[in-house]
Amino acid sequence: MVIAIDGPAGSGKSTLSKILAKKLGFVYLDTGAMYRALTLKVLNEKVSLDDESGMIRLAKDLDFKYGRDNRVFLDGKDVTENIRTPEIEKAISKVCGIPKVREYLVALQRKIAGSVSCVTEGRDTTTVVFPRAEAKVFLDASVDERARRRLLDFQKKNIAIDLETVKKELRRRDLADCSRSVGALKKAPDAFVLDTTGLTIEQVAEKIYSLVKQ
Repeated sequence: MVIAIDGPAGSGKSTLSKILAKKLGFVYLDTGAMYRALTLKVLNEKVSLDDESGMIRLAKDLDFKYGRDNRVFLDGKDVTENIRTPEIEKAISKVCGIPKVREYLVALQRKIAGSVSCVTEGRDTTTVVFPRAEAKVFLDASVDERARRRLLDFQKKNIAIDLETVKKELRRRDLADCSRSVGALKKAPDAFVLDTTGLTIEQVAEKIYSLVKQ
């Protein structure tokens, strides 16, 4: 079984997916982590964000793996924290917008999900990656709420950044995610839409868990 969750940055997809996967005994498939890991590799290799062929080359041979406790490995190294920084947030839209890059990573995501029951999340998970998922959810929240959550995440990692900068970056990311030519952020017609503004992650998880059980 595949449970696919879409929504904009900061809507709570990752946290919810981890809780839901654990509750159901499913694998958590973080599609966004793949794009983040690739973005990190692009920056580490000093490939220009305007060099599409360079980024496609890195995507084709991406050495990416999930480890225990949702750890993320790139080229054999744990990069779980490295892929959640403002630098990655700024650059990732450029990487995500390349059709061939998405083609390679979507194939990898489908391969992983082909052998296990999983909870997976991203920007186009319900519309492009897993259009036949048994359960589809679109999470949303106000930009103020999403910025507050993202700022808390950065503060926990001792990353210095202010709320207005986070909010500005989220708006820029929303525009890029919704307007790119492939893998754009959209609400699937058959997705359950839930606004998480003002809700705790436990309340959201219980609502989605009930939906999945139905």
